[in-house]
Amino acid sequence: MKLNHHRAALLRTTFATALAAGCAAPALAHHGYGLFQVDINKEWSGTLTAMHLVNPHSYMELEVKGADGKPLQMKCEMRAATLIKRSGWSVDMFKVGSQVQIKGHPHRDDPGACYIESFTIDGQTVDRNEQFSTNAPVDTSNRAARLASGEPNLSGDWAVEQSVLTIPPSGGHGDMVPKSLVAKYASGEVTLQQIRAMSPPARAVYTDRGKAEAEAFQMWSVQDNPRLSCKPTSIVYDWTFDWPVNRITQTTTAEGENVIDMDYGLFSFTRRIHMGMAAHPATIVPSNTGHSIGHWEGDTLVVDTVGFEAGVLSPPSRNSDQLHVVERFTLDPVTLSLRREFSATDPVYFTQPYAGADIVLLSDVPFERHPCEEMTPEFIEAQAQAAQAAGQQ
Repeated sequence: MKLNHHRAALLRTTFATALAAGCAAPALAHHGYGLFQVDINKEWSGTLTAMHLVNPHSYMELEVKGADGKPLQMKCEMRAATLIKRSGWSVDMFKVGSQVQIKGHPHRDDPGACYIESFTIDGQTVDRNEQFSTNAPVDTSNRAARLASGEPNLSGDWAVEQSVLTIPPSGGHGDMVPKSLVAKYASGEVTLQQIRAMSPPARAVYTDRGKAEAEAFQMWSVQDNPRLSCKPTSIVYDWTFDWPVNRITQTTTAEGENVIDMDYGLFSFTRRIHMGMAAHPATIVPSNTGHSIGHWEGDTLVVDTVGFEAGVLSPPSRNSDQLHVVERFTLDPVTLSLRREFSATDPVYFTQPYAGADIVLLSDVPFERHPCEEMTPEFIEAQAQAAQAAGQQ
């Protein structure tokens, strides 16, 4: 793929704020910096040896000359595969043997690791947030509004609106804003604060235990944060975090049961909604996705889920096995946007429901199961230590 530039003075960002789309409300979609020293700017130059488009972080490998003059193998972090593939990136852009110059930040402990802000490959400079694709709007002319059964047609690939790095009139490094608001933000018609106000985050009201454990939660600990070990967080959080492409399939099983399957794009896990059950089974094996039953209230799909294992609902908020989630999915027949309202109750951790809403659109790129391989140095080391400790027990 040729690197076609349309940056118009956009591309020199350091800290890009990852915003939700329109009225959607995913968490801030950057992964943070971990042990990378963002207060130190540094440059590296070398030969590209490998490119890994994986979740939760992509990594570029290159060979550079170390401080001692000897060859040094570098691994440098980029955004998740789900994000950069939606932006039109592919492995074809990275030819092994190409000369690469990187601008970014060093790792505190590992001289062979860095965080990429921008890179130049074979003379072409690319920002970490660069948008290459300008995909055409989804063609919905032949999309049936309803299934043969009369139910709204929710089947398809869905994603939060793509965000694009945009410079406001005041200048600066720029911010990530939804594509539909780029012109208004660039002209000053809307501000970053106004865009943020369109998608207020869910608010946690904790019990004493919930507050204590949230305050003790370490975002960059593999013991605390499941996504650092390539594990899903929750059905609430992963629906929009890092702008994944998800898939909904309304179908009937071989046994004749009407079900709705939801495939989550970030960590490639699936949950099944049983549409013919009036109540949950008496015995449920606890899991990260729980057990879901659904019914229609008019044109709104209402999904009730219980049977969770203790885990993390939305960092830094944890959940117990008493978690109960109710979701309401409503398709706008005009805009074909799918709004989800959710309410999570858990008497162990919350005194009030953890409630919010988000919006996804028909995706302009197809759902794809992305491999997950955590390559950040401190996370790899922590996983190895945890595995060793488990083996000694």
